[in-house]
Amino acid sequence: MEIERAREDALVAGVAGAATVAVALLSSFTAVVSVATLPTLAPLAVYALYLFSRKGGPYGAFDTARNWAVAAAIVGVIVLLSSAVL
Repeated sequence: MEIERAREDALVAGVAGAATVAVALLSSFTAVVSVATLPTLAPLAVYALYLFSRKGGPYGAFDTARNWAVAAAIVGVIVLLSSAVL
């Protein structure tokens, strides 16, 4: 594995993991948000999509590790907001 590819994988995995942990902690320690187990894992699903979509090139201009990391963070925020509203 190339070192640049490993860095990209670590970036997306780190953001997805941090978003998952943040959703779980906010759900556990606050009374405002109560998230079930499956929606808590939604940012990790973005990481799984990232892994399985990276089978070979060519990749589009928007298919970057940074965009996948942002998508994982946005999914975490959407899970929190939807749980707070419902």
